[in-house]
Amino acid sequence: MTQPTSDDIANCPLETLLQKGKYRARLTWALDDVLAAQKLRTHSFSMTALDRDRFDEHCQHVLIEDVQSRRLVCCFRLCVYPDGADVSQSYSAQYYDLEALAAFKGPMLEIGRFCIHKDWSDPDILRVAWAALTVLVDRENIKMLFGCTSFAGTETKTYLDVFAMLKHRYVAPKCWLPKIKSPDVYEYGARLRHKPDMRKAMLRMPALLRTYLMMGGWVSDHAVVDRQLNTLHVFTGLEVEAIPATRKRLLRAVVG
Repeated sequence: MTQPTSDDIANCPLETLLQKGKYRARLTWALDDVLAAQKLRTHSFSMTALDRDRFDEHCQHVLIEDVQSRRLVCCFRLCVYPDGADVSQSYSAQYYDLEALAAFKGPMLEIGRFCIHKDWSDPDILRVAWAALTVLVDRENIKMLFGCTSFAGTETKTYLDVFAMLKHRYVAPKCWLPKIKSPDVYEYGARLRHKPDMRKAMLRMPALLRTYLMMGGWVSDHAVVDRQLNTLHVFTGLEVEAIPATRKRLLRAVVG
């Protein structure tokens, strides 16, 4: 997945990654598709201005559509890095000091701006999204997935049980742990003194983050407060080799 040229964009094929049940996942960088993704992001993040930034033109985008109605129900963007040496150029590096990841060996895939249409709550959408990622991980021999996983709103009290559970179970190993870079953060790893209610934590945890963690993922020890998008987010990493074999089989069953 190399950066597209102007000729690529002008002649962009509609590459179907997979079709499963009601949904089709496509990989694209066509301008009309990117605009559709930006509009869905704007709606999902309840923004007044169109959600776009300089990273859009350097990324490929995955669009998941309802086959019958052709409505866009989910989207996210992707950028591949040959190894950790270039991770400082990533979207996530704007908010987190990723110096530790510079030592990572092997291709890395950043996933960003993941959103599902507010009017669609079908869990199969997330399954198809992860199956599409599986196709790309296999194709590019990806060794680590990473990105910023968001919580709606900026009120940390809403998510105390989630952050307490993250602190006790899911903080990144020291060798990869991101350091603080953003001026507005919530240091739950150092400051939170709260015994998590696991049931409440699972109910309030974003579905995307829950899936990452179920597959062996980890998070930063602090959350960034993003007032522009009205979100909190944590850096999230997942080493492909850490994914349990049963999870891999389930994902490939969807692909197949």
